[in-house]
Amino acid sequence: MNGKTFFVAPPPGTDPAKLAGALIVIEGPDSSGRTTHISLLAEWLGERGYPVEQMGLKRSALVAQALDAAKGRNVLSMRTMSLFYATDFYDQLENRIIPALRAGSVVLADRYFFTLMARDSLRGGNSQWLESLYSMALVPDAVFYLSISARTLVERTLASHAHLDYWESGMDLGLSKDWFTSFNRYQRKMRMEFQRLGKQYEFDVVNANRSIEAIQRDLRVRVEAVLEKGYQT
Repeated sequence: MNGKTFFVAPPPGTDPAKLAGALIVIEGPDSSGRTTHISLLAEWLGERGYPVEQMGLKRSALVAQALDAAKGRNVLSMRTMSLFYATDFYDQLENRIIPALRAGSVVLADRYFFTLMARDSLRGGNSQWLESLYSMALVPDAVFYLSISARTLVERTLASHAHLDYWESGMDLGLSKDWFTSFNRYQRKMRMEFQRLGKQYEFDVVNANRSIEAIQRDLRVRVEAVLEKGYQT
């Protein structure tokens, strides 16, 4: 593989030809198992001798703390929140993902900008504006979407959390005054949005209704195929 591809253009000063390694994204709703499978994949790849770097939303040293505070106060407009998240994304792209790929690492992303686009679209974001916002993003070598039924998602969410999350329940959208009802409605809308994005960006869908062991075996086979096809140190 001769370098990497960016959706429209790379960030200034970035030479795609010098980017080796691989960028593998795991997408899916909260409680779908993303973080668990990222951790297991990182351990497995490390045992096989691959250098691994992990990234995810709200992990930028530049704005992560301020972003959490802004979400907690719930005072920012959709457009401002979008720009906040985009800053977090590009800071990690420039300072973590690109350097890791230059060094030949496998970058495992616990969500990418696709989640941000799905969330913003449900909140009235213009699709063309959102696409332009992430036009300098790197095209992943693979995007694995953990597809999970609404029933299983609810069961896992309630089993792992004492209460439902305000944002992941879509309470800011006024879908229902009841948190449980709002959660179900919001997650159905998110699922539909991910299906649309999956067709546009060619997601590789993984059945996440199975056991952790079965899903992990499946992911390892798919990740191995990606690395055999295009990984270079």
